[in-house]
Formats: sequence, structure tokens, C-alpha cells
Amino acid sequence: MKENNSIIPHQAVMSKIYMLRGQSIMLDRDLAELYGVKTIRLRQQVSRNTDRFPDNFMFRLTHEEVELMVSQNAIPSIQHLGGSLPYAFTEHGVLMLASVLRSGRAIQMSIRIIEVFVQMREMIMMHADLFTKLKDIEQHITTHDEHIIDLYEHLKNLLKDKHEREELDKRKRIGFNK
Repeated sequence: MKENNSIIPHQAVMSKIYMLRGQSIMLDRDLAELYGVKTIRLRQQVSRNTDRFPDNFMFRLTHEEVELMVSQNAIPSIQHLGGSLPYAFTEHGVLMLASVLRSGRAIQMSIRIIEVFVQMREMIMMHADLFTKLKDIEQHITTHDEHIIDLYEHLKNLLKDKHEREELDKRKRIGFNK
């Protein structure tokens, strides 16, 4: 008997996906919660099956990455992670977790999570032209900023030259005065 695929809404899953190292990832703690297992159990299964999790499926976060996530409010605090550096799973790693955990809930949640990853990728692809346009606008603004700085420097030089001429005019003239 299949479990209901709407156990967890898309939005709840999407809120647990972060961008790190240029990839969409999920933390082991969040995955354990979604799969209905303890984080330590999830980590044990992963460590027993390390050959199934190459670097492009899973990696361990560094202290700097954890601090970055805390500073960006992605996670409330370092203590939220349970005192050790978490593992981050890519979309492929999430899929592999279902085969390692082997529970019905894990399989259903993996399907749900993959659907969310696919939906996010489709949204990004649909809006790729917007990203390109924003990049073009950013380039134009940068060019305009450079031109404004050049213009400002020229105006400053003109004002400096005018001020120097006025100073010369203020000096007492030698010779015949009218």
C-alpha cells in the first residue's frame, strides 16, 4: 500500500533546500526529520554504505560554511546541528538515501524531495532569460558608474583650474592700474 504523497507540503521541503558550493543541498538533520529517523541513524546508514555516496552525492560542511549558514539565518545556530558538522546531500544523494534507509516513508519522501528539486530546476530554467537580462543591466550600471566617476573627475579638475585662475586674478597687479 502506497503512502499518501502529500505527507509534507512542497513548501516545507523547499524551505529545507539550501544553495551551497553552487549546488542545491539538504542537511542530514532535515532529511532525518523528513524520513522519520534520528540523525544518528541516518549517518550510521551512510557510513555503512560510503561507496554509494561519492563527493557529488554528499559532503561534510566546513566550520566556515556552517557559520555562513547561521549568519544568513538558514539555520538558527550551530547548536541546532547537534554539535557536529552536518553532512550535505545533493539531489542524487537524497535519492541514494532512499535505497539505504529502505523504509516506505524514506522512499515516499525521496520521491517528494526529488519532485521539489525538479520543480526548482524547472523554475530556474523558465527564468533563465531574466537572470541574463539582470546580468546585462548590472553590466550597464557598472559601465555607467565608471562614466559618472570619470565625469566627476573632469568636473573636479575644471573647478580646480577655475579656482586657480581666480586666485591669480586676486593677486595684486603690478603696473599701471586704471
